Amino acid sequence: MSERTFNYILSNICSAIQKRDTHFRLCIPPKEMLAITLRYLATGRSFTDLSYSYRVGVTTASRIVKTTCFHIWTILQNKHFPTATQGNWLEIAKNFEKYAHFPRCLGAIDGKHIRIVNFPHEGSMNFNYKKYHSIILLAVADADYKFSYVNIGGYGKDCDSNILQQTEFWTLLCSKKLNIPNPTPLPPEGIKVPYVFVADDAFPMQENIMRSYGGHKLSTKQKIFNYRLCKARRYVECAFGILSNK
Repeated sequence: MSERTFNYILSNICSAIQKRDTHFRLCIPPKEMLAITLRYLATGRSFTDLSYSYRVGVTTASRIVKTTCFHIWTILQNKHFPTATQGNWLEIAKNFEKYAHFPRCLGAIDGKHIRIVNFPHEGSMNFNYKKYHSIILLAVADADYKFSYVNIGGYGKDCDSNILQQTEFWTLLCSKKLNIPNPTPLPPEGIKVPYVFVADDAFPMQENIMRSYGGHKLSTKQKIFNYRLCKARRYVECAFGILSNK
């Protein structure tokens, strides 16, 4: 992480995590609290290791990480993951049509397994079909490889469709509360077509979720459609790749 990004996060959460010094002890500065949290998130080191590195108690290290993560999310969520307006969705759809030649697309949905050391007493809940322990990051990405929605922490054993149907995103989508624009003609003089999110076969079909045609005996038009949808769907896969390489 760059110094600029570190200072940006610190400036936003400093007042929320700052503690008062007492006559009996000096509190850990917000800068050090953020450093401990970022080290934990970046390396996955145990709280015991962090306690040795920063000379704080194990319980203190655990509390610092939980508190700092909570305030990072609550304070920065609305700045970086604001509720999308119809104007935002239309801009995303415009970019998908420009770069992927797929009109009326609002984002690409997919899940990614994040490898972990299994939590104590979790059993096989996080043991996935790839034969390792993981939690699942479910995300929606736009044509600029930016995430417009994320859900983190699904059990590794669960399939993407089950995790999607347990998210707030799914609830808002099904209840028509995502501010999705109304269907428009395609082309301008054609039939009205809804705006959609594209996904692979692991996800359920829905009015606003589009998958490729299945089967082997496809027409030329169906093959072209599948190619375009696959091209649009790759944006979320590339976004995961960019995230993994950071």
